[in-house]
This record gives sequence, C-alpha cells and structure tokens, in this order.
Amino acid sequence: MIEEQGRVVAREPGAIWVETVRAGTCSSCQARQGCGHSVINRQAAGQRARLRVVTDLSFRDGDPVVIGVPEKAVLYGALWVYALPLALLFGGALLGDALSLTLAGRAVDGAALFGVGGLLLGFLITRLHGRRVAGAGRYQPRVLSRPGGADAETTIRVRPAR
Repeated sequence: MIEEQGRVVAREPGAIWVETVRAGTCSSCQARQGCGHSVINRQAAGQRARLRVVTDLSFRDGDPVVIGVPEKAVLYGALWVYALPLALLFGGALLGDALSLTLAGRAVDGAALFGVGGLLLGFLITRLHGRRVAGAGRYQPRVLSRPGGADAETTIRVRPAR
C-alpha cells in the first residue's frame, strides 16, 4: 500500500477532500545531478495536491489523516495509460508496414498511418476503461488511519475495504 499523510480540507456526504504535500525523494539519489526527473521534482516539491477520498467515517476540517492506494492499482493504471497505447502504436505500425497502401494512385506510408491510428485507438480504449472503473473502489484512495486522541502518539487504524 502506498501511503501519504494529509489533512482534511473539505467534507461532503460520503467523502472527504484531503490535501497532501508532495515530498521529493531525489535528495537521496546518487544520480540526481544528471537526471531530468530531479529538475522536475525540485519544481514540484512542496506543492499541494487535493484528493477526494470516499469514506463513511466522520471527520472535521483540519483533521490529520493517512490515505493509501494499493500498489497494484498504480501498476495496472500505468499499464493501461502507457503500455496499451504504446503496444497498439507498434502493432498498428507493423500492420501498416505489412500492407502496401495506395490512395489515389500514390503510395502511402502505411506504417505511419496505422501507427497513429493504433495510438489513437489505445487512447480511446484507455479512456473508456477509465470511465468504466472510475467508481470502482480498487483504484480509489482509501483512509488507512487517522492520528487522533489526546496525544499525538495515538493512531486509529482503519481497516481498508477489499
């Protein structure tokens, strides 16, 4: 489970809005001097992100909370968003290369045409899949715990729904 700490900034029936601060991990990396990601991470470090978290627990504005997303959800999301369109791009390019296309008496580069078509098809399938699973709980962040009580050491663990 990938966990992040944040604070409740708004409430609505059946959900809360949690604000987190992006933390950079590039400072501990040995390759940070020659890495482009390090430059981007420096720009984004300290920025705040707001997430809508569905929960039936009651919170107040300003309450600290620990939210989490299963690692599988991140992996599957990355595969849908990156791998599927890329695979269809290459598949379309190979198919277009195998076909000899002639339009209006002129030879057309089928690899480029079918490759772009495969890429667009991949984006469309990803978008439709995203809409279909948007309401599914497996891809949504969950409340894992909320630090509470009289002292800061007390933590209430919340069992995530499966």
